Amino acid sequence: MVDKEQQSSAEKTTKQELLQEEYLKSLDELEVGQLVEGTVVAVSDDQVFVDVGYKSEGKIATTEFDEVPSVGETVQVVLVTKEGRNGEVVVSKRKADERIVWKDIKQAFQDHQPITGKVAKTVKGGFEINLGGGTRGFNPISKMDLFRIDDPDSYVGMDTQFYIERLYSDNRVNIILSRRAWLEEEVDKKRSEFFASVQEGDVVKGIVKSFTSFGAFVDLGGFDGLLHINDMSWGHVARPKDFVKRGQELELKVVRLDHENQKINLSLKDMREIPWDSFHERYELDQEVTGTVTKLTDFGAFIELEEGIEGLAHISELSWTKRINHPKEVLKIGDSVEAKILGFDLDAHKVSLGVKQVQPNPWDEINETYPEGMRLTRVVKKITNSGAFVELEEGIDGFLHVDDLSWTKKYKNPGAVLKEGEEVEVVVLSSDPDAKNIRLGIKQLSDDPWDSLKKAFPEGSIIDGEVTNVTDFGVFVRVQGGIEGLINKSQLVDPRVESPESALQKVTIGQEVKAVITEINPMRQKLSLSLRELERQKERKEIEKYIHDDGDIETTTTMADFFKKEED
Repeated sequence: MVDKEQQSSAEKTTKQELLQEEYLKSLDELEVGQLVEGTVVAVSDDQVFVDVGYKSEGKIATTEFDEVPSVGETVQVVLVTKEGRNGEVVVSKRKADERIVWKDIKQAFQDHQPITGKVAKTVKGGFEINLGGGTRGFNPISKMDLFRIDDPDSYVGMDTQFYIERLYSDNRVNIILSRRAWLEEEVDKKRSEFFASVQEGDVVKGIVKSFTSFGAFVDLGGFDGLLHINDMSWGHVARPKDFVKRGQELELKVVRLDHENQKINLSLKDMREIPWDSFHERYELDQEVTGTVTKLTDFGAFIELEEGIEGLAHISELSWTKRINHPKEVLKIGDSVEAKILGFDLDAHKVSLGVKQVQPNPWDEINETYPEGMRLTRVVKKITNSGAFVELEEGIDGFLHVDDLSWTKKYKNPGAVLKEGEEVEVVVLSSDPDAKNIRLGIKQLSDDPWDSLKKAFPEGSIIDGEVTNVTDFGVFVRVQGGIEGLINKSQLVDPRVESPESALQKVTIGQEVKAVITEINPMRQKLSLSLRELERQKERKEIEKYIHDDGDIETTTTMADFFKKEED
């Protein structure tokens, strides 16, 4: 019995010695500074206890962990010393992290692989990046994103990936990073995947990123597609940002893929029905519609009836009365207007509109509004070489011809008696609704003095007058009613008595004369006078008197006989 107990005790001693030898051997294998694995055996509020196979556990402050581990987890640490001041093993999680991170950094730089980091803060010229394990890198602001950065602080706290551009030591380790290089590579990958998997006609999702004058760029996942202004709507789009908003998510149809240049064209309008396909369901000829003016040109105004349906109101269809040189005189972009559908071509996607057709045409009742003989006082609007336009009402002018200014005076230019902007009294002479013409007169306000003159002084009558002008061919004389007549120089004297030229020289302006009317034609406004005929009439009267005094003279006595007797 004693022998068995002694034998058992000896065996236990031997096992302990073997374990101690194995333990001592393992201690000899551990070296200070070595990276070893340990198992978490306990966790307190401020410390984590790790068994690394030594005689005591290592203690690590919880602050060295990004996340405090649980009991049983395996962690990597660096052996700082085998015997601390209290005889315990000293290990460091932070140094282990630094060694692991540094190893990963060198490997990533060598293999051109991205590494993960967190933007710690902004510094002069860029950002400080926490790569873990106490290792920091620098990312220049120009290499932080694919576009210009306006708000650097918005990047702080971002977990992302970087490429290592430079890795060198100048008294201290310097790591230069580029997030932009990683983003560009990711964009190229996503774009290649897009071109490989998407076909024209497919529907994709994107977010409006930025605007240009010709459209909007849409982010399709790190790379852009173009939504051209013409592909935003079937209707008229003046400014892209008025139709889509920055940051707005859209479903779009791919309308063009340029594999060679890696360009993508998108369409929003193709996500909707073509409005022209159902035009006939909503519109018909002569229908009155309401639309919005979208564009003004020299030849007319474009009016949008609905998104995608735009019609043209020609400049001639804007007003019944106004002479419009450009649509901007009566319309402006954005105006809501009523119009009538005059015609349409669905194949050509064209609609012809009339604005004036929804208003009554004043020319239809012009004869009732301005009957012949009506007297008016209106303003002279415009003077031309041949006459003057007088505004009867807005958009309707009457024309006053220069010949209708005076019965007696001949004006070369109406500006001699009329001024633009002055009021004049006129009478309506005639109107032509088809030609849109109204003829006016001033002289017709009074009776025609020619008619009065003809009635009072028929041909052969003697009339008083005043010389107004002397010319080479005769003398002008003003008679009753302000009418001017002409005494041709051949009608001044009997050439047997005096030459016409000599007689012409004796006439003076303002001289009062009596003359015989030899011709009066009111239609042609022609009055011919004669002094020679007046003398002949006097001679006849003398002869008649002589014959009356000498009753025995035969009635066949001639003028020659009379003059002969006088000579005797």
